[in-house]
Amino acid sequence: MSIKKLPNNLKQKLIQQSLRRKYDKVDVEENKPFENLQQSDIPEKFYRFDQHPGYKQMQILNKGASQLGLDSPFFRTHDALACATTSIDGREMINFASYNYLGLNGHPEVNNASINAIKKYGTSVSGSRIMSGERPIHKELEQTIAKYYEVDDALVYVSGHATNVSTIGYLFGGKDLIIHDEYAHNSSIVGAQLSGAKRLSFKHNDLIALEELLEQHRHQFERTVIIVEGLYGMDGDYPNLPRLIELKKQYHCFLMVDEAHSFGVLGETGKGLRELYNTPGTDVDIWMGTLSKTLSGCGGFIAGESPLIDNLRYLSPGFLYSAGIPAPTAAAAIASLDLLHTEPERITHLHDISRYFLQQAQLAGLNTGPSAGIAIIPVIIGSSVKTARIAASLFEQGINVQSIIYPGVPENSARLRFFISCNHTRQQIDYTIDILKKLL
Repeated sequence: MSIKKLPNNLKQKLIQQSLRRKYDKVDVEENKPFENLQQSDIPEKFYRFDQHPGYKQMQILNKGASQLGLDSPFFRTHDALACATTSIDGREMINFASYNYLGLNGHPEVNNASINAIKKYGTSVSGSRIMSGERPIHKELEQTIAKYYEVDDALVYVSGHATNVSTIGYLFGGKDLIIHDEYAHNSSIVGAQLSGAKRLSFKHNDLIALEELLEQHRHQFERTVIIVEGLYGMDGDYPNLPRLIELKKQYHCFLMVDEAHSFGVLGETGKGLRELYNTPGTDVDIWMGTLSKTLSGCGGFIAGESPLIDNLRYLSPGFLYSAGIPAPTAAAAIASLDLLHTEPERITHLHDISRYFLQQAQLAGLNTGPSAGIAIIPVIIGSSVKTARIAASLFEQGINVQSIIYPGVPENSARLRFFISCNHTRQQIDYTIDILKKLL
Protein backbone atom coordinates (compact mmCIF):
# COMPACT_ATOMS: atom_id res chain seq x y z
CA MET A 1 0.00 0.00 0.00
CA SER A 2 1.40 3.39 -1.00
CA ILE A 3 1.50 5.95 1.81
CA LYS A 4 3.36 8.76 0.07
CA LYS A 5 0.38 11.10 -0.03
CA LEU A 6 -1.07 10.39 3.40
CA PRO A 7 -0.96 13.04 6.14
CA ASN A 8 2.19 12.77 8.25
CA ASN A 9 0.46 11.43 11.34
CA LEU A 10 -1.15 8.61 9.37
CA LYS A 11 2.09 7.91 7.53
CA GLN A 12 3.81 7.45 10.88
CA LYS A 13 1.20 4.97 12.06
CA LEU A 14 1.53 2.92 8.88
CA ILE A 15 5.32 2.93 9.11
CA GLN A 16 5.21 1.81 12.73
CA GLN A 17 2.82 -0.97 11.88
CA SER A 18 5.05 -2.06 9.01
CA LEU A 19 8.10 -2.18 11.29
CA ARG A 20 6.23 -4.28 13.85
CA ARG A 21 4.94 -6.72 11.28
CA LYS A 22 6.02 -10.37 11.56
CA TYR A 23 5.73 -12.10 8.23
CA ASP A 24 4.06 -15.47 8.13
CA LYS A 25 5.77 -18.58 6.90
CA VAL A 26 4.09 -18.18 3.53
CA ASP A 27 3.46 -14.59 2.39
CA VAL A 28 2.17 -13.38 -0.94
CA GLU A 29 4.12 -10.10 -0.55
CA GLU A 30 7.32 -12.14 -0.60
CA ASN A 31 6.11 -14.13 -3.61
CA LYS A 32 6.84 -17.43 -1.90
CA PRO A 33 5.45 -20.53 -3.63
CA PHE A 34 2.27 -22.25 -2.49
CA GLU A 35 2.90 -25.68 -4.04
CA ASN A 36 3.98 -27.38 -0.81
CA LEU A 37 1.56 -25.58 1.47
CA GLN A 38 -0.41 -27.82 3.82
CA GLN A 39 -3.90 -26.94 4.99
CA SER A 40 -2.68 -26.59 8.56
CA ASP A 41 -0.08 -24.03 7.39
CA ILE A 42 -2.51 -21.56 5.76
CA PRO A 43 -2.07 -18.23 7.61
CA GLU A 44 -5.10 -16.75 9.35
CA LYS A 45 -4.99 -13.63 7.21
CA PHE A 46 -6.11 -15.73 4.21
CA TYR A 47 -9.36 -16.86 5.80
CA ARG A 48 -10.32 -14.06 8.22
CA PHE A 49 -11.99 -10.84 7.18
CA ASP A 50 -10.57 -8.94 10.13
CA GLN A 51 -7.14 -9.61 8.57
CA HIS A 52 -8.16 -8.35 5.13
CA PRO A 53 -5.85 -5.50 3.95
CA GLY A 54 -8.79 -3.21 3.21
CA TYR A 55 -10.28 -3.67 6.67
CA LYS A 56 -6.92 -3.10 8.36
CA GLN A 57 -6.35 0.05 6.32
CA MET A 58 -9.81 1.31 7.32
CA GLN A 59 -9.00 0.71 10.99
CA ILE A 60 -5.78 2.68 10.72
CA LEU A 61 -7.51 5.64 9.07
CA ASN A 62 -10.38 5.59 11.58
CA LYS A 63 -7.94 5.46 14.47
CA GLY A 64 -6.02 8.41 13.03
CA ALA A 65 -9.24 10.42 12.66
CA SER A 66 -10.22 9.54 16.24
CA GLN A 67 -6.88 10.76 17.58
CA LEU A 68 -7.45 14.04 15.75
CA GLY A 69 -10.85 14.37 17.42
CA LEU A 70 -12.78 14.08 14.13
CA ASP A 71 -16.18 12.40 13.92
CA SER A 72 -16.93 10.25 10.90
CA PRO A 73 -18.81 12.20 8.21
CA PHE A 74 -20.15 8.99 6.67
CA PHE A 75 -23.62 7.45 6.92
CA ARG A 76 -25.19 10.52 8.47
CA THR A 77 -28.93 9.94 8.61
CA HIS A 78 -31.17 12.42 6.83
CA ASP A 79 -34.58 12.53 8.49
CA ALA A 80 -36.57 13.35 5.34
CA LEU A 81 -36.21 14.73 1.80
CA ALA A 82 -32.76 16.16 1.05
CA CYS A 83 -32.41 19.04 -1.38
CA ALA A 84 -31.02 22.56 -0.79
CA THR A 85 -31.81 21.96 2.87
CA THR A 86 -32.08 18.80 4.91
CA SER A 87 -32.61 17.59 8.46
CA ILE A 88 -29.91 15.47 10.08
CA ASP A 89 -30.59 14.10 13.54
CA GLY A 90 -33.29 16.72 13.98
CA ARG A 91 -31.07 19.64 12.92
CA GLU A 92 -32.06 21.80 9.93
CA MET A 93 -29.05 22.17 7.63
CA ILE A 94 -28.04 23.89 4.40
CA ASN A 95 -27.29 20.90 2.24
CA PHE A 96 -24.54 20.70 -0.40
CA ALA A 97 -24.18 16.92 -0.38
CA SER A 98 -27.06 15.61 -2.53
CA TYR A 99 -27.53 15.03 -6.26
CA ASN A 100 -30.99 16.62 -6.33
CA TYR A 101 -29.74 19.25 -8.79
CA LEU A 102 -33.14 20.26 -10.17
CA GLY A 103 -35.15 19.69 -7.01
CA LEU A 104 -37.30 17.11 -8.82
CA ASN A 105 -36.94 14.47 -6.14
CA GLY A 106 -39.96 15.24 -4.00
CA HIS A 107 -41.77 17.23 -6.70
CA PRO A 108 -45.54 16.59 -6.35
CA GLU A 109 -45.87 15.37 -9.95
CA VAL A 110 -42.97 12.96 -9.53
CA ASN A 111 -44.38 11.65 -6.26
CA ASN A 112 -47.86 11.19 -7.74
CA ALA A 113 -46.50 9.36 -10.78
CA SER A 114 -44.67 6.96 -8.49
CA ILE A 115 -47.72 6.44 -6.27
CA ASN A 116 -49.95 5.69 -9.27
CA ALA A 117 -47.40 3.19 -10.59
CA ILE A 118 -47.40 1.41 -7.21
CA LYS A 119 -51.18 1.14 -7.37
CA LYS A 120 -51.02 -0.40 -10.82
CA TYR A 121 -47.83 -2.50 -10.75
CA GLY A 122 -46.81 -2.83 -7.10
CA THR A 123 -43.35 -2.11 -5.72
CA SER A 124 -41.45 -4.72 -7.76
CA VAL A 125 -41.73 -6.29 -11.21
CA SER A 126 -40.68 -9.59 -9.60
CA GLY A 127 -38.47 -10.89 -12.35
CA SER A 128 -35.86 -10.21 -15.01
CA ARG A 129 -37.43 -8.31 -17.86
CA ILE A 130 -36.57 -10.89 -20.49
CA MET A 131 -38.49 -13.56 -18.59
CA SER A 132 -41.46 -12.09 -16.71
CA GLY A 133 -40.50 -8.62 -15.49
CA GLU A 134 -41.32 -6.53 -18.56
CA ARG A 135 -43.90 -3.78 -18.06
CA PRO A 136 -45.16 -1.11 -20.51
CA ILE A 137 -43.66 1.62 -18.35
CA HIS A 138 -40.13 0.29 -18.99
CA LYS A 139 -40.43 0.79 -22.73
CA GLU A 140 -42.03 4.18 -22.24
CA LEU A 141 -39.06 5.34 -20.19
CA GLU A 142 -36.51 3.96 -22.66
CA GLN A 143 -38.24 5.55 -25.64
CA THR A 144 -38.39 8.89 -23.82
CA ILE A 145 -34.65 8.75 -23.04
CA ALA A 146 -33.85 7.84 -26.66
CA LYS A 147 -35.96 10.80 -27.83
CA TYR A 148 -33.95 13.18 -25.65
CA TYR A 149 -30.72 11.88 -27.17
CA GLU A 150 -32.17 11.66 -30.70
CA VAL A 151 -30.94 8.09 -31.08
CA ASP A 152 -32.68 4.79 -31.91
CA ASP A 153 -33.23 3.29 -28.49
CA ALA A 154 -32.19 3.04 -24.85
CA LEU A 155 -31.91 0.37 -22.16
CA VAL A 156 -32.45 0.85 -18.43
CA TYR A 157 -30.48 -1.08 -15.77
CA VAL A 158 -31.28 -1.43 -12.06
CA SER A 159 -27.98 0.19 -10.97
CA GLY A 160 -25.97 3.08 -12.34
CA HIS A 161 -22.67 1.48 -11.33
CA ALA A 162 -23.72 -1.86 -12.83
CA THR A 163 -24.67 -0.10 -16.08
CA ASN A 164 -21.05 0.75 -16.80
CA VAL A 165 -19.63 -2.46 -15.36
CA SER A 166 -21.91 -4.68 -17.37
CA THR A 167 -21.89 -2.69 -20.62
CA ILE A 168 -18.12 -2.22 -20.83
CA GLY A 169 -17.40 -5.67 -19.42
CA TYR A 170 -19.64 -7.33 -22.00
CA LEU A 171 -18.90 -5.31 -25.16
CA PHE A 172 -15.10 -5.48 -25.02
CA GLY A 173 -12.58 -8.29 -24.57
CA GLY A 174 -8.99 -9.43 -24.54
CA LYS A 175 -8.18 -8.22 -28.06
CA ASP A 176 -9.58 -4.74 -27.48
CA LEU A 177 -8.33 -1.43 -26.06
CA ILE A 178 -10.07 0.82 -23.56
CA ILE A 179 -8.70 4.37 -23.23
CA HIS A 180 -10.25 6.54 -20.55
CA ASP A 181 -9.79 9.89 -18.85
CA GLU A 182 -7.78 9.43 -15.65
CA TYR A 183 -10.75 10.77 -13.67
CA ALA A 184 -13.23 8.26 -15.07
CA HIS A 185 -15.66 6.85 -12.51
CA ASN A 186 -14.88 3.64 -10.65
CA SER A 187 -17.70 1.87 -12.53
CA SER A 188 -15.90 2.42 -15.85
CA ILE A 189 -12.61 1.19 -14.40
CA VAL A 190 -14.21 -1.96 -12.97
CA GLY A 191 -16.00 -2.60 -16.26
CA ALA A 192 -12.71 -2.29 -18.12
CA GLN A 193 -11.01 -4.67 -15.72
CA LEU A 194 -13.83 -7.17 -16.06
CA SER A 195 -13.62 -7.05 -19.85
CA GLY A 196 -10.01 -8.25 -19.94
CA ALA A 197 -9.19 -5.55 -22.50
CA LYS A 198 -5.98 -3.54 -22.43
CA ARG A 199 -6.66 -0.40 -20.38
CA LEU A 200 -4.84 2.93 -20.74
CA SER A 201 -5.62 6.30 -19.19
CA PHE A 202 -4.79 9.81 -20.35
CA LYS A 203 -4.27 12.98 -18.30
CA HIS A 204 -7.56 14.62 -17.36
CA ASN A 205 -9.14 16.42 -20.32
CA ASP A 206 -5.82 16.32 -22.21
CA LEU A 207 -6.92 15.35 -25.70
CA ILE A 208 -3.40 15.80 -27.09
CA ALA A 209 -2.30 13.01 -24.74
CA LEU A 210 -5.30 10.97 -25.88
CA GLU A 211 -4.35 11.38 -29.52
CA GLU A 212 -0.78 10.30 -28.77
CA LEU A 213 -2.08 7.10 -27.16
CA LEU A 214 -4.35 6.43 -30.14
CA GLU A 215 -1.49 7.03 -32.59
CA GLN A 216 0.77 4.68 -30.65
CA HIS A 217 -1.64 1.86 -29.79
CA ARG A 218 -4.87 1.87 -31.86
CA HIS A 219 -3.52 -0.30 -34.70
CA GLN A 220 -2.55 -3.09 -32.27
CA PHE A 221 -6.13 -3.91 -31.24
CA GLU A 222 -9.46 -4.89 -32.72
CA ARG A 223 -12.05 -2.66 -31.04
CA THR A 224 -11.05 0.52 -29.23
CA VAL A 225 -13.33 2.65 -27.06
CA ILE A 226 -12.66 6.10 -25.63
CA ILE A 227 -14.48 6.70 -22.32
CA VAL A 228 -15.04 10.18 -20.88
CA GLU A 229 -17.60 11.87 -18.65
CA GLY A 230 -20.02 14.63 -19.55
CA LEU A 231 -19.45 16.46 -16.25
CA TYR A 232 -16.76 15.25 -13.88
CA GLY A 233 -18.03 14.59 -10.37
CA MET A 234 -14.85 15.68 -8.59
CA ASP A 235 -13.84 18.81 -10.50
CA GLY A 236 -17.08 19.96 -12.13
CA ASP A 237 -15.55 20.43 -15.58
CA TYR A 238 -16.35 18.82 -18.93
CA PRO A 239 -14.49 17.63 -22.06
CA ASN A 240 -14.29 19.01 -25.60
CA LEU A 241 -16.90 16.82 -27.26
CA PRO A 242 -16.38 17.96 -30.89
CA ARG A 243 -12.67 17.14 -30.68
CA LEU A 244 -13.42 13.74 -29.15
CA ILE A 245 -15.77 13.00 -32.04
CA GLU A 246 -13.07 13.99 -34.52
CA LEU A 247 -10.58 11.64 -32.84
CA LYS A 248 -12.96 8.71 -32.65
CA LYS A 249 -13.73 9.06 -36.39
CA GLN A 250 -10.09 9.50 -37.34
CA TYR A 251 -8.95 6.44 -35.42
CA HIS A 252 -12.08 4.32 -36.02
CA CYS A 253 -12.98 4.02 -32.34
CA PHE A 254 -16.14 3.90 -30.30
CA LEU A 255 -16.85 6.90 -28.08
CA MET A 256 -18.64 6.46 -24.75
CA VAL A 257 -19.81 9.45 -22.70
CA ASP A 258 -20.87 8.92 -19.08
CA GLU A 259 -23.54 11.56 -18.40
CA ALA A 260 -24.29 10.59 -14.81
CA HIS A 261 -23.85 14.20 -13.68
CA SER A 262 -24.37 16.10 -16.95
CA PHE A 263 -27.77 14.90 -18.19
CA GLY A 264 -30.43 17.32 -17.01
CA VAL A 265 -27.70 19.78 -16.00
CA LEU A 266 -25.72 20.89 -19.06
CA GLY A 267 -27.34 22.78 -21.92
CA GLU A 268 -30.21 25.26 -21.93
CA THR A 269 -32.81 22.49 -21.70
CA GLY A 270 -30.73 19.96 -19.80
CA LYS A 271 -30.04 17.61 -22.70
CA GLY A 272 -26.45 17.28 -21.59
CA LEU A 273 -23.06 17.63 -23.20
CA ARG A 274 -24.34 17.27 -26.76
CA GLU A 275 -26.69 20.25 -26.29
CA LEU A 276 -23.86 22.33 -24.88
CA TYR A 277 -21.93 21.77 -28.13
CA ASN A 278 -24.97 21.49 -30.44
CA THR A 279 -23.87 18.01 -31.49
CA PRO A 280 -26.13 15.27 -32.95
CA GLY A 281 -26.75 12.40 -30.54
CA THR A 282 -25.69 9.91 -33.20
CA ASP A 283 -22.12 11.29 -33.17
CA VAL A 284 -21.51 9.46 -29.90
CA ASP A 285 -21.70 5.65 -29.96
CA ILE A 286 -22.60 4.98 -26.31
CA TRP A 287 -24.43 7.44 -24.09
CA MET A 288 -24.63 6.45 -20.44
CA GLY A 289 -26.58 8.13 -17.66
CA THR A 290 -28.16 7.51 -14.29
CA LEU A 291 -31.68 7.81 -12.93
CA SER A 292 -30.49 8.74 -9.44
CA LYS A 293 -29.64 12.39 -9.98
CA THR A 294 -31.83 14.70 -12.07
CA LEU A 295 -34.29 11.87 -12.83
CA SER A 296 -35.23 11.28 -9.17
CA GLY A 297 -34.93 7.51 -9.12
CA CYS A 298 -32.28 4.82 -9.05
CA GLY A 299 -30.60 2.89 -11.85
CA GLY A 300 -28.80 3.68 -15.09
CA PHE A 301 -29.29 3.70 -18.84
CA ILE A 302 -27.46 3.24 -22.13
CA ALA A 303 -28.67 5.07 -25.24
CA GLY A 304 -27.53 4.59 -28.83
CA GLU A 305 -28.22 2.80 -32.09
CA SER A 306 -30.49 -0.25 -32.27
CA PRO A 307 -27.72 -2.87 -32.80
CA LEU A 308 -26.02 -1.70 -29.60
CA ILE A 309 -29.20 -1.69 -27.52
CA ASP A 310 -30.52 -5.00 -28.88
CA ASN A 311 -27.16 -6.62 -28.19
CA LEU A 312 -27.19 -5.40 -24.58
CA ARG A 313 -30.88 -6.21 -24.07
CA TYR A 314 -30.41 -9.89 -24.90
CA LEU A 315 -26.85 -10.58 -23.77
CA SER A 316 -25.55 -8.00 -21.25
CA PRO A 317 -25.25 -9.93 -17.94
CA GLY A 318 -26.12 -6.99 -15.70
CA PHE A 319 -29.42 -6.58 -17.53
CA LEU A 320 -30.20 -10.17 -18.45
CA TYR A 321 -29.71 -11.63 -14.97
CA SER A 322 -31.16 -8.76 -12.92
CA ALA A 323 -34.76 -7.95 -12.10
CA GLY A 324 -36.22 -5.01 -13.96
CA ILE A 325 -36.31 -1.63 -12.25
CA PRO A 326 -39.46 -1.17 -10.13
CA ALA A 327 -42.33 0.53 -11.93
CA PRO A 328 -42.51 3.39 -9.37
CA THR A 329 -38.85 4.20 -10.15
CA ALA A 330 -39.53 4.20 -13.89
CA ALA A 331 -42.57 6.40 -13.36
CA ALA A 332 -40.56 8.90 -11.32
CA ALA A 333 -37.95 9.12 -14.08
CA ILE A 334 -40.60 9.64 -16.78
CA ALA A 335 -42.25 12.40 -14.74
CA SER A 336 -38.84 14.02 -14.20
CA LEU A 337 -38.16 13.96 -17.94
CA ASP A 338 -41.53 15.63 -18.56
CA LEU A 339 -40.64 18.34 -16.03
CA LEU A 340 -37.33 18.97 -17.77
CA HIS A 341 -39.46 20.05 -20.72
CA THR A 342 -42.26 21.90 -18.91
CA GLU A 343 -40.20 23.65 -16.21
CA PRO A 344 -36.96 24.75 -17.94
CA GLU A 345 -36.61 27.57 -15.43
CA ARG A 346 -35.20 24.99 -13.00
CA ILE A 347 -32.20 24.48 -15.27
CA THR A 348 -31.81 28.22 -15.80
CA HIS A 349 -31.79 28.88 -12.07
CA LEU A 350 -29.38 26.00 -11.44
CA HIS A 351 -26.95 27.61 -13.89
CA ASP A 352 -27.42 31.06 -12.35
CA ILE A 353 -27.03 30.00 -8.72
CA SER A 354 -24.06 27.75 -9.56
CA ARG A 355 -22.26 30.61 -11.29
CA TYR A 356 -23.01 32.83 -8.29
CA PHE A 357 -21.41 30.28 -5.94
CA LEU A 358 -18.34 30.02 -8.18
CA GLN A 359 -17.97 33.80 -8.44
CA GLN A 360 -18.34 34.38 -4.71
CA ALA A 361 -15.93 31.58 -3.88
CA GLN A 362 -13.31 32.95 -6.26
CA LEU A 363 -13.79 36.51 -4.96
CA ALA A 364 -13.15 35.11 -1.48
CA GLY A 365 -9.85 33.67 -2.71
CA LEU A 366 -10.98 30.04 -2.55
CA ASN A 367 -9.44 27.49 -4.92
CA THR A 368 -12.27 26.09 -7.07
CA GLY A 369 -10.00 24.19 -9.45
CA PRO A 370 -11.15 23.85 -13.07
CA SER A 371 -14.87 23.83 -12.23
CA ALA A 372 -17.12 25.25 -14.94
CA GLY A 373 -19.51 26.43 -12.24
CA ILE A 374 -22.46 24.20 -13.10
CA ALA A 375 -23.87 22.02 -10.28
CA ILE A 376 -20.48 20.75 -9.00
CA ILE A 377 -17.94 23.10 -7.44
CA PRO A 378 -14.96 21.94 -5.37
CA VAL A 379 -13.15 24.06 -2.82
CA ILE A 380 -9.66 22.59 -2.81
CA ILE A 381 -7.90 22.68 0.57
CA GLY A 382 -4.88 20.49 -0.14
CA SER A 383 -4.68 18.60 3.16
CA SER A 384 -6.88 15.70 4.17
CA VAL A 385 -6.70 16.56 7.88
CA LYS A 386 -7.46 20.24 7.32
CA THR A 387 -10.29 19.42 4.91
CA ALA A 388 -11.90 17.03 7.37
CA ARG A 389 -11.63 19.59 10.16
CA ILE A 390 -13.22 22.34 8.06
CA ALA A 391 -16.06 20.03 6.99
CA ALA A 392 -16.68 19.20 10.64
CA SER A 393 -16.71 22.90 11.57
CA LEU A 394 -19.13 23.68 8.76
CA PHE A 395 -21.40 20.90 9.98
CA GLU A 396 -21.40 22.37 13.46
CA GLN A 397 -22.57 25.66 11.95
CA GLY A 398 -25.42 24.10 9.98
CA ILE A 399 -23.77 23.38 6.62
CA ASN A 400 -23.62 19.82 5.30
CA VAL A 401 -20.88 19.30 2.71
CA GLN A 402 -18.75 16.23 2.09
CA SER A 403 -14.98 16.23 2.40
CA ILE A 404 -13.16 14.30 -0.32
CA ILE A 405 -9.80 13.19 1.02
CA TYR A 406 -7.03 10.74 0.22
CA PRO A 407 -7.27 8.13 -1.27
CA GLY A 408 -10.40 9.42 -3.04
CA VAL A 409 -8.20 12.19 -4.46
CA PRO A 410 -4.45 12.87 -4.20
CA GLU A 411 -3.47 14.38 -0.84
CA ASN A 412 -2.56 17.74 -2.38
CA SER A 413 -6.06 18.11 -3.85
CA ALA A 414 -8.19 17.14 -0.84
CA ARG A 415 -11.36 19.18 -1.10
CA LEU A 416 -14.87 20.06 -0.06
CA ARG A 417 -17.26 19.13 -2.85
CA PHE A 418 -20.33 21.32 -3.17
CA PHE A 419 -23.34 19.98 -5.08
CA ILE A 420 -25.56 22.90 -6.02
CA SER A 421 -29.35 22.69 -6.34
CA CYS A 422 -31.64 25.05 -8.24
CA ASN A 423 -33.37 25.54 -4.86
CA HIS A 424 -30.32 27.06 -3.17
CA THR A 425 -30.56 30.78 -2.44
CA ARG A 426 -27.97 33.53 -2.60
CA GLN A 427 -28.39 34.04 1.13
CA GLN A 428 -27.45 30.41 1.80
CA ILE A 429 -24.43 30.71 -0.43
CA ASP A 430 -23.30 34.02 1.10
CA TYR A 431 -23.56 32.50 4.59
CA THR A 432 -21.55 29.45 3.50
CA ILE A 433 -18.80 31.42 1.76
CA ASP A 434 -18.50 33.79 4.73
CA ILE A 435 -17.94 30.90 7.14
CA LEU A 436 -15.47 29.25 4.76
CA LYS A 437 -13.43 32.45 4.58
CA LYS A 438 -13.23 32.58 8.36
CA LEU A 439 -12.26 28.91 8.68
CA LEU A 440 -9.53 29.23 6.06
